[in-house]
Amino acid sequence: MPEAPKDYNLVEQNRKILEFIEDVTSNADQVQQKVLSEILSRNANVEYLRRHGLNGQTDRDTFKKLLPVISYEDLQPDINRIANGDTSPILCSKPISEFLTSSGTSGGERKLMPTIEEELGRRSLLYSLLMPVMSQFVPGLENGKGMYLMFIKAEAKTPSGIVARPVLTSYYKSSYFRDRPYDPYTNYTSPNETVLCPDSYQSMYSQLLCGLCQNKEVLRVGAVFASGFIRAIRFLEKHWTLLCNDIRTGSVNAEITDVSVREAVMKILKPDPKLADFIEAECGKKSWQGIITRLWPNTKYVDVIVTGTMSQYIPTLDYYSNGLPLVCTMYASSECYFGVNLTPLCKPSEVSYTLIPTMCYYEFLPVNRTNSDHSDSLSDKEQQDLVELVDVKVGQEYELVVTTYAGLYRYRVGDVLRVAGFKNKAPQFNFVCRKNVVLSIDADKTDEVELQNAMKNAVTHLVPFDATVSEYTSYADTTTIPGHYVLYWELTLNGTTQIPPCVFEDCCLAIEESLNSVYRQGRVSDKSIGPLEIKIVEQGTFDKLMDYAISLGASINQYKTPRCVKFAPVVELLNSRATSTYFSPKCPKWVPGHKQWINNNNQN
Repeated sequence: MPEAPKDYNLVEQNRKILEFIEDVTSNADQVQQKVLSEILSRNANVEYLRRHGLNGQTDRDTFKKLLPVISYEDLQPDINRIANGDTSPILCSKPISEFLTSSGTSGGERKLMPTIEEELGRRSLLYSLLMPVMSQFVPGLENGKGMYLMFIKAEAKTPSGIVARPVLTSYYKSSYFRDRPYDPYTNYTSPNETVLCPDSYQSMYSQLLCGLCQNKEVLRVGAVFASGFIRAIRFLEKHWTLLCNDIRTGSVNAEITDVSVREAVMKILKPDPKLADFIEAECGKKSWQGIITRLWPNTKYVDVIVTGTMSQYIPTLDYYSNGLPLVCTMYASSECYFGVNLTPLCKPSEVSYTLIPTMCYYEFLPVNRTNSDHSDSLSDKEQQDLVELVDVKVGQEYELVVTTYAGLYRYRVGDVLRVAGFKNKAPQFNFVCRKNVVLSIDADKTDEVELQNAMKNAVTHLVPFDATVSEYTSYADTTTIPGHYVLYWELTLNGTTQIPPCVFEDCCLAIEESLNSVYRQGRVSDKSIGPLEIKIVEQGTFDKLMDYAISLGASINQYKTPRCVKFAPVVELLNSRATSTYFSPKCPKWVPGHKQWINNNNQN
């Protein structure tokens, strides 16, 4: 951490940032017009805008009339050209500096979001808003440290050599993070070297070791997703004896072989038998309830995303943290960073994000919940009737559509948001869900079509036994750490030969092999997802499921077997009727990068 400049004034810095939020939210529509005009004028000559006949015009009406609302598949041919080495200005007048790999997938592979160098500055700006907001609710955070567990993930290169990596990996490797100037709010317990270590075990071990060594200085703890933070607690459960030994002796375990990590940790680590005894006593107790506040007694809150599918982890976090506030500070994606939570100590169920009007140009597609299968193709009228940022209505749900500085125009992000209220003229949104996602444990997002295709591949293993799956559903089980997918199968057995367990295990693996690369990376590299499980249930189980739904008011005429279940009584019903259970015997195949790049490299 660099020294504070002599003229550094934290109160003044915070005041300026809060003033900025006040200003851009008060003038949201004017700012949005300026953002659109800037994006369109600087990219006036790019191929994509010329293709749609914009001819340098920058007004909203012409833009909405001529440019279609698009999804990733519409853009993929242009993105593939850039990935394969076309350097002409296709989407953006500035060179594409890297691709950010989305956790959303297309054709089983991560989506590639083009980005430009200056976007790092925009992302950095949004980060700079978070702590001045937080300081209004929790004073004194500048006097301690944050134990934030931050990790980089595998990256790949496109055939033309452009780096493709997740947005956080890009940020952590940038000078904005590595060479950040003095800021008491970015004073973390983890040295940069431990964050930038590509080995996930060494990174986690060394970050927890540094966090434990500085346990009295820690005022806040966190990770990006709730699932990642819980994984860190489980890691601590498994390895606390080794960590205690390092603290007792002032030496780093031999398993940590990364030289830069060892050197960085040794600057913090000193022999401290008293601290080792304290940690040993706490971790050795039968119950780990409140372990966060026991080991890090000055912690004020846990900073993790617990909205959307991450809400399933709230009870576990409450257990480990003794009910500390769970704080969701920001809303962002690979496409763009969007907004901040201006009331960070609210309940997780009440989290709303204020969209910052300078980040990109926003539009909103009204979502009709009575027709949840909202068609992906929009009529001309629907495309022109997208709602402006300042015109959304409280209580209405919308799909987010963005136009970015990096070359996305009227792009459907795929998030459904509900308007909770306004900060001045800027709306505040609850995150409702990701469109079409059925199963999710960590960064993975599996939809119904993908699950159905995976099922088709798996059931071929049952053909020699004259058996079929008559009904199935699925469940994201987060009671295990890491969480894992569970499939419930009801079988029709026409043959007389008993099906051996290895066949069902092969079915588990076949499903995993068929799922997208984000899921497979979670299984193989990140270890953030456990082996897939198939539970065989008794005959008639799905009839019971229908009876239960009808007893709660479902229409017998319109009832369809849900392909994913979340409601606890339904999960209990399915589990109570399970006759056998099988797990995937090994990890599916996964390597960094897209299949086609790997194939190209193998052919070269």
